[in-house]
Amino acid sequence: MRPEILYPLFAPARSLPGIGPRLEKLVERLAGPKVIDLLWHLPSGLIDRRSRPKIAGAKDGEIATIEVSVGLHVPPRTKRLPYRVHVSDETGEMQLVFFNARPDYLAKLLPEGSRRIVSGRIEFYQGAPQMTHPDHIVGLDESAALPLLEPVYPLTAGLPLKSVQKALQAALPLLPDLPEWQNGPWLKANGWPAWRAALQAAHEPKSAADIAPDAPARARLAYDELLANQLALGLVRLRMKKLPGRSIAGDGRLRRKVEDALPFALTGAQARSLAEIDADMKAPHRMLRLLQGDVGSGKTVVALLAMLNAVESGFQAAMMAPTEILARQHHATLQPLCEAAGVRLALLTGREKGKPREEILSALETGGIDILVGTHALFQEDVAFKSLAIAVVDEQHRFGVHQRLMLTSKGGPGTDVLVMTATPIPRTLTLTAYGDMDVSKLDEKPPGRMPVDTRALPLDRLDEVVAGLPRALARGAQIYWVCPLVEESDLVDAAAAEERFKQLQATFGEIVGLVHGRMKTADKDAVMARFAAGEIKILVATTVIEVGVNVPSATVMIIEHAERFGLAQLHQLRGRVGRGTSKSSCLLLYQTPLGETAEARIKIMRETEDGFRIAEEDLRLRGAGELLGTRQSGLPNFRIADIEAQKELLAAAHDDARMIVDRDPELESERGKSLRTLLYLFERDEAIRYLRSG
Repeated sequence: MRPEILYPLFAPARSLPGIGPRLEKLVERLAGPKVIDLLWHLPSGLIDRRSRPKIAGAKDGEIATIEVSVGLHVPPRTKRLPYRVHVSDETGEMQLVFFNARPDYLAKLLPEGSRRIVSGRIEFYQGAPQMTHPDHIVGLDESAALPLLEPVYPLTAGLPLKSVQKALQAALPLLPDLPEWQNGPWLKANGWPAWRAALQAAHEPKSAADIAPDAPARARLAYDELLANQLALGLVRLRMKKLPGRSIAGDGRLRRKVEDALPFALTGAQARSLAEIDADMKAPHRMLRLLQGDVGSGKTVVALLAMLNAVESGFQAAMMAPTEILARQHHATLQPLCEAAGVRLALLTGREKGKPREEILSALETGGIDILVGTHALFQEDVAFKSLAIAVVDEQHRFGVHQRLMLTSKGGPGTDVLVMTATPIPRTLTLTAYGDMDVSKLDEKPPGRMPVDTRALPLDRLDEVVAGLPRALARGAQIYWVCPLVEESDLVDAAAAEERFKQLQATFGEIVGLVHGRMKTADKDAVMARFAAGEIKILVATTVIEVGVNVPSATVMIIEHAERFGLAQLHQLRGRVGRGTSKSSCLLLYQTPLGETAEARIKIMRETEDGFRIAEEDLRLRGAGELLGTRQSGLPNFRIADIEAQKELLAAAHDDARMIVDRDPELESERGKSLRTLLYLFERDEAIRYLRSG
């Protein structure tokens, strides 16, 4: 149960003044639905209204606060023109300018002949100063209420800055005094304030330096957030390790059959990773291991051999993929190998219904299926295994810790978990996303893989690219044409893809197909199946093809507006080609002029295919928030901490959390009890449920 002292912070944001039903939705989109979400939304800038010049001394572009006498009101002759109010002081005159103004409101706010203080940005128009829509207009008796330093917050369309400021001014007094959870000497060594003082100071910056990540108040809050993350992962890991596992050691008979059926020998990295997995499965506690491997490094084979270890010992295994396309693909890849070994393999997705589904469930429960591949349909209530010993989860960054736990509950407490990701992740992020796991790396490509020839061309040569497609088609190539990310919106992305599809179809006819995120799953799968079968030669797509689609005959990848994609995404997309033995190419089309970051990305893409190097570069260029592509990333979304700028804090939080878990695993000590409050504050409630007494 969340401590009562925190209740006011978890009230809905609409309970704050100024946030009505319309703004509530916008606040939720910007920060989240609760008061605490808004409190974690820190200022990104500062308006300084302390400059008090006379009109004659006001500079163009500066924010100025000026005491003026109100003169003539000049209403506009037509609707399109602004309403103007003449004001003056002893040194000169200027105009206040209002668009779409209500004359009665302005007459009341600025009565002719009155004295007022106006504050806003000065602009010179035809040589004379003016102030358009002053931020503040107050009488002389209200001057004390005028904010001289005003925090500026990141906003979303339709949400006024004033509303956010007003809500936060009401939220800050709700902050309770909480017992200190930081280690005293560490707090003192860094010169950090207490939690409540830190949050207040962060929302009331006195200078630009107070907004920097290393400002004491901000650094303190960032460390709190990182510590909550690391401690939660540490507690999950501890619980996983404590749960009795099964000691599983197969005799290798099925594995040998599969290895004999493979067209190539395992790479050194595959053999090493498999040895680590075997040791984990043999140990008496649960395995929780992350298998990181670049596109095409052979993760699926390693996962199959790990699952066979369980099957040889008389248990079942499950493999879960984030999409139906991927689940079907894994099933198709594993099928011939399982047949060679005489292993019973089945597939379960949302599409299996009625009698076929019942037959699968019945066979699963009686032990008639050895390995089940599926989507999150595997989580459903009616899915019961006879004896599940290992769960393999593919593309982990689409699943959270929560789903990891749900799947393992299917096999009872001892189920081993192997998570696979094709997104190479730098060490700092491995700590924040997978701190509860051990990590194996596949850093070699299987033999026979051809490098992909990567080139970049400006978009104004698009016609030449289209004109060159018949040559590629004549060689028997199949082509991916990826349309640009327009904005965080499937709708607009889909429209861009549809437009390109129409243009290419007009030239090439029925061999052009289209797939995007707004299509029904069954329709997407049907198009992908036709592409895999070679009926479709040119596939126009949005980034839905980023993960895992395997069509070895596709050898050309064209990415339009490559400058809009992150490095990890470009690398994932490029990984869709070069999967067979034919020479493959990737063409990055970009809009000129290229920004510095986009130019650096394209340069790295041309220099290397090493996913781990690309991931490190991507982190350096973009920061962690976006690293795994747009919204899907299941990486903890840090509200305050900036992983790249605060690497040292992350390392310190990691060590601190480890020490706490070693010394006080139940969080029973004085500091431990305060740390429980910290976990609740950052909504890491899941971790608290693992404490015996929590």
